[in-house]
Amino acid sequence: MAEETENIDNILKEHIPAEKLKEVNRILYGGAFSPLDLPGEATKLASEHDFELQGYAIGAKPEQRRQPKIVRIGVIQNKIVLPTTAPIKDQVASLYNRISEIVEAAALCGVNIICFQEAWNMPFAFCTRQKHPWTEFAESAEDGPTTKFCQELAKRYNMVIISSILERDAVHSETLWNTSVVISNSGAVMGKSRKNHIPRVGDFNESTYYMEGNTGHQVFETQFGRVAINICFGRHHPLNWLAYGLNGAEIVFNPSATVGSLSEPLWPIEARNAAIANSYFTAAINRVGTESFPDEFTSGDGKKAHHDFGHFYGSSYIAAPDGSRTPGLSRTRDGLLVTELDLNLCRQVRDRWCLQMTGRYDMYGEVLTQAAARDFKPNIIKE
Repeated sequence: MAEETENIDNILKEHIPAEKLKEVNRILYGGAFSPLDLPGEATKLASEHDFELQGYAIGAKPEQRRQPKIVRIGVIQNKIVLPTTAPIKDQVASLYNRISEIVEAAALCGVNIICFQEAWNMPFAFCTRQKHPWTEFAESAEDGPTTKFCQELAKRYNMVIISSILERDAVHSETLWNTSVVISNSGAVMGKSRKNHIPRVGDFNESTYYMEGNTGHQVFETQFGRVAINICFGRHHPLNWLAYGLNGAEIVFNPSATVGSLSEPLWPIEARNAAIANSYFTAAINRVGTESFPDEFTSGDGKKAHHDFGHFYGSSYIAAPDGSRTPGLSRTRDGLLVTELDLNLCRQVRDRWCLQMTGRYDMYGEVLTQAAARDFKPNIIKE
């Protein structure tokens, strides 16, 4: 396989003169972010443990009647550590260790809320259609080993943690769900948000393992801001993003696992569009690496049987309600992106663009109700 491109930003730096690069970045990224001065101890840790560390700040205008509402968020993208054929307990332990290293750096950077990628504590095996051994990774969202691991980190670092797992719901006949667990900086489990939309495209036929979530569009009011989780495929559905905004989200995290051959042209656009349309911050998080499985599997797009999905291309980034966004992390390396946000920007953008004031939600609600009816007929006027 040809060597994967490391980072589009590096290509731009290599080929565009410095005096023009600033203007290129302004047009591409909005120009509202600035580099964040990160502590030397954190950069040293990143170097020692071989992961990328980037930091940016997205501010807001000073106000006379409100103090700045500053929060630092972190997103982590990472490869699996051991091959998919390794014993399950060893795979999980290796990922706990890897995440611990990166979260320590996040704590040194003053991160208040951190989100891990989709199904971070296991291989992304859901498209193999084999149930075993992959369903053995499933565990309780409330008191499973991964949640307990995250609770310890949350208490140690005074950090809200969003942990995406394969959930086994023992109360409801051991049903499996794709679930993000929200853990308070106190270490308490605040709740969970299940994946609303399940893909049925190419290799991604995840309904073999779990069905659409039933937790709706919950927003969690943490000490550091109101957050929501739009898991992976939900980013393709604008109304999904909308619902979190209507419920008052200030930051919506999008923990994902998606490969370059399928979705990469969409990746830089969708979370950014959602931030603009809903006047909140978004965090797009994608895993990295190529994960190979011992048995071949087929897909719905006619490809020959194969052992891997392709390259998970990382490129995690943060987008702001004013349309600006940070550069992305690497396409190939583990990484931590730290971004300092002033949440006052959410209201400032709402006041400027009036998108929520001018939204015709009554009209949309009416047409959606009609469209969902069995006797619906499109409103098409003919000569």
